[in-house]
Amino acid sequence: MREKSNIFFHASVIGKKIKFFEEIFSTQIEAKKLAESGIENGTMILADCQTNGIGTHNRKWYSEKGKNISLTLILYPKCKVKELESLTVDIAKCIVNSIYDLYGYKLDIKLPNDIMYSGKKIGGILTQIVSKGENIKYLLIGIGLNVNGEKFPEDLKEIATSLKLEFRQEFSRQKIVELFCINFERYCEEKGIINIQA
Repeated sequence: MREKSNIFFHASVIGKKIKFFEEIFSTQIEAKKLAESGIENGTMILADCQTNGIGTHNRKWYSEKGKNISLTLILYPKCKVKELESLTVDIAKCIVNSIYDLYGYKLDIKLPNDIMYSGKKIGGILTQIVSKGENIKYLLIGIGLNVNGEKFPEDLKEIATSLKLEFRQEFSRQKIVELFCINFERYCEEKGIINIQA
């Protein structure tokens, strides 16, 4: 597993610090270790390839190497657990809105955590809250998005797709993640999840 620093986004907190891996077992597992150590708020674990990506209900998340988005954000929210009830779908909205703003394509959201197009899954969100009572210790937000991938295992071909397969063009993974960070940071500030210092 190789790691390199790569900071290129423009949000103040979300994604300001990025730990980029060419290959990693799971961004979610790595993020959990770093969150326990108290790494900087808003740190992003970003991978070009996951060998054992985690989806909801501990399902494996498949992602073609070098083609898609695999990341986990680490946050230390200032709010209570009950204030995050709509978080997963709101994250999905930030992703969908970012793709629409960049490319003009409208994707669908299947509650509670799937991003869809034409009945097939393009992306998924995994949120994990570690708390003590109503106080949140940290929050992990895992995002998998099929961007330029064109190959899927046989058991996924009928239920999964990618932006490239649907819209027949190359998409910029960096631009999508960058705009998502900006949109999601605005949402977090409005909801009191994080404080942005001038």
